[in-house]
Amino acid sequence: MRLLFGVSKITQRQLNGGSTTMKNLKAIMLIDDNKADNYFHTLILKEAGFSGKILVFQYAEEALAYLTNPQNAPVDLIFLDINMPRMDGFEFMQQFVAENFDNQSQVILMMLTTSLSPIDKERATGFPQMKGFINKPLTATLLEEIVQAHFS
Repeated sequence: MRLLFGVSKITQRQLNGGSTTMKNLKAIMLIDDNKADNYFHTLILKEAGFSGKILVFQYAEEALAYLTNPQNAPVDLIFLDINMPRMDGFEFMQQFVAENFDNQSQVILMMLTTSLSPIDKERATGFPQMKGFINKPLTATLLEEIVQAHFS
């Protein structure tokens, strides 16, 4: 089941190289310890017409280090896994909120996970910055829904 906060299901359609809005995004970040998921999701982003920077981090603390550096360009969209070693997705969110990034104030965060736990969904919705709780895998249609809901 896919759950998005404030996003209604749109009809299935061919993306034809991606929407204009998709092409205006500059950077998308994937935070997931699973290399295969990161590879697959990178392919989906490219197939959907995203031509910006794809930042992939296997460890959440490395993603935070990138985000805390004011010299790095802002990220438009972050897909965050829950279950990761060293720092899980919820610990990342706690740190993200505590840091109060000036250069990342407009970022849209989406939990992208295999978890079907209502407890995990409830915890995710406790962060106002978290705009969705999505079950893997990411698809081009789902990505288009997210982009239309948050970047149009």
